[in-house]
Amino acid sequence: MTQFMELTSDNGLSEGATIAPTPGTDDLALLDAYSQAVIGAVERVAPAVVKIDVRQRLVGGRRTQPMEVGGSGSGFIFTPDGLILTNSHVVHGARSIEVTLADARRVRADLVGEDPDTDVAVVRIAASDLVAAPLGDSSTLRPGQLVIAIGNPLGFQATVTAGVVSALGRSLRNRSGRLMDNVIQTDAALNPGNSGGPLVTSRGEVVGVNTAVIMPAQGIAFAVAINTANFVAGRLIRDGSIRRGYLGVAGQTVALHPRLIRAYALPSTSGVLIVSVERDSPAYTTGLRERDIIVSLAGQPVSGVDDLQRVLADRPTGLPMPVVVIRGAERREFPIVPSERRA
Repeated sequence: MTQFMELTSDNGLSEGATIAPTPGTDDLALLDAYSQAVIGAVERVAPAVVKIDVRQRLVGGRRTQPMEVGGSGSGFIFTPDGLILTNSHVVHGARSIEVTLADARRVRADLVGEDPDTDVAVVRIAASDLVAAPLGDSSTLRPGQLVIAIGNPLGFQATVTAGVVSALGRSLRNRSGRLMDNVIQTDAALNPGNSGGPLVTSRGEVVGVNTAVIMPAQGIAFAVAINTANFVAGRLIRDGSIRRGYLGVAGQTVALHPRLIRAYALPSTSGVLIVSVERDSPAYTTGLRERDIIVSLAGQPVSGVDDLQRVLADRPTGLPMPVVVIRGAERREFPIVPSERRA
């Protein structure tokens, strides 16, 4: 019988074996700085994060009697008097809403308003000693930037995941089939129940409202930009709903070439690139095309998707307004008549 004997060196290691490198002082300092950044951000925002439980009544189908079902999601307090941001799909159709605070208090909540087009909703609670999450500026985000998601996935409260901004300006169809623009893509892990929770920077500022995850994929999740959510929330608080004109385009914010800015004396360095045009929509009828860049609507400069949404929310539908686009290197102006948003 042949015997095999392990050859060892004087230090007791097998010949050919490798020694795992010990992290150096600089590496450990960097890892510790990363950990401290995440910990600090979580400690700043986590007291404002809440769990939202809803009861909904389902009717139709083969059922002869309505059936009540439950659901849950996340949200975060953004004003000290108890206003909470979450997703429209978390609270849509809810007969009752209950919020669990970070200190385990459970309080009833009322729906202030919701906007399915952006998947944003606002609910209100009456409670004392509330901590509001600080809101950041999502327009300053850059791909590769560290972000942290806090929420209640699958019923596990106060769960923290970290990742980076994978891309900006995405367009995404939500569960109702509506197209949402200016969405943040991240690889911070999200699961059912994270919906409505905050996406946070290392400074502890909320820059997004977590909204969706592509289930078969790994590391592809989405959040509504906080600048969009903040604008929509203001309208919901004021009016209870938001009505905006419908153009029928999907777009994303892009930078403009300096020569175009100079040639046409454009007031902004960016515009909205049209990535798709829905058939038989106002944009389609007007003659707008994919790759056109919208730089003005109704005489108002359009530097990004948020500007476009504000103009459409502020102007009545059914009335013509000029839309200015850059097509190739040419400036073109068209009359367009926004319609009511399709259901």
